[in-house]
Amino acid sequence: MELQRQRIILGYMILFVMLVSLAVLNICAGSADISVQRMINALSDPESDKAAYNIITRLRIPRTAAAVVLGGALSVSGFLLQNFFANPIAGPYILGISSGAKLMVALLMVFSLSRGFTVSSFGMVAAAFIGSMISMGIILIISGKVKRMSVLIVCGVMIGYICSAVTELVVNFSDDSNIVNLHNWSMGSFSGITKGDVITAAAIVFPACLLAFMLSKPMNAYQLGEEYAVNSGVRIRAFRASLILLSSVLSACVTAFAGPVSFVGVAVPHIVKSGFGTAKPIRILPACFLGGAVFCLLCDLITRTLFAPTELSISTVTAVFGAPVVIYMLLHKERRGENE
Repeated sequence: MELQRQRIILGYMILFVMLVSLAVLNICAGSADISVQRMINALSDPESDKAAYNIITRLRIPRTAAAVVLGGALSVSGFLLQNFFANPIAGPYILGISSGAKLMVALLMVFSLSRGFTVSSFGMVAAAFIGSMISMGIILIISGKVKRMSVLIVCGVMIGYICSAVTELVVNFSDDSNIVNLHNWSMGSFSGITKGDVITAAAIVFPACLLAFMLSKPMNAYQLGEEYAVNSGVRIRAFRASLILLSSVLSACVTAFAGPVSFVGVAVPHIVKSGFGTAKPIRILPACFLGGAVFCLLCDLITRTLFAPTELSISTVTAVFGAPVVIYMLLHKERRGENE
């Protein structure tokens, strides 16, 4: 027990150090490199270096904060879905939930831009939430008709493809002046996120994560089986509805501001659980948030610096790191099934 406790403390220390280090790197690195000392000088005395101050405060700090908040949200959303379906491969991107959110936001963006008005951040999140709930509803209907999780995963992937195809049609038939913005958003990116967007996202994500953390005890009972959870006093219907709503809100918030970000919700919770040696929600949920933030900070740093000044989409990089983890999980699950 003492060894387990030390492992968890060490894990949190590593995540915190990585979070701070990568946040500083993301603020300093880019097409215009800024040293740490220059960053400190610019923030302490803006008049001494206005160019650096504007780059840091208007572009890089909001983008870095967005990667932290939205990356953490996506990881927590994946962890909640994995508990709901009792399967480590479940995630908002793989199950097509993010694609449903993406479709609704794209439709709203095209409609609003063609009519000459802008939609508020909360309006974007609301549209994404509706799309994610529709996709989740389809997944729940399918889950009631199939017994194998692998079939459900395939159905989720197909739903994702359908939503992505419709989104591409919407983008292609939108006005030429709107295509660039829609295309960049539909590929996934933390670029262009403003301070106001970050505040709005944080106002949604942090309360949702806090509510998810408050469900740690019933989640722990639910992990031991539905019958055990019922005997422990868990109201299963309300509990499952809470998991659906919270995971949908979190993934919808990410899609509304950054577009679809792939594999974070599956890969990060698995890495965190393996590293910490436990799946207890009360210990893992905060670590999942930190892990998602670290993962997205690293991937966003690569998107901006690998082929600078050309920028990659965030999903391209997260897929490179996240997809092998998913493949490993599938193979490991298959081997374990054969041994049993």
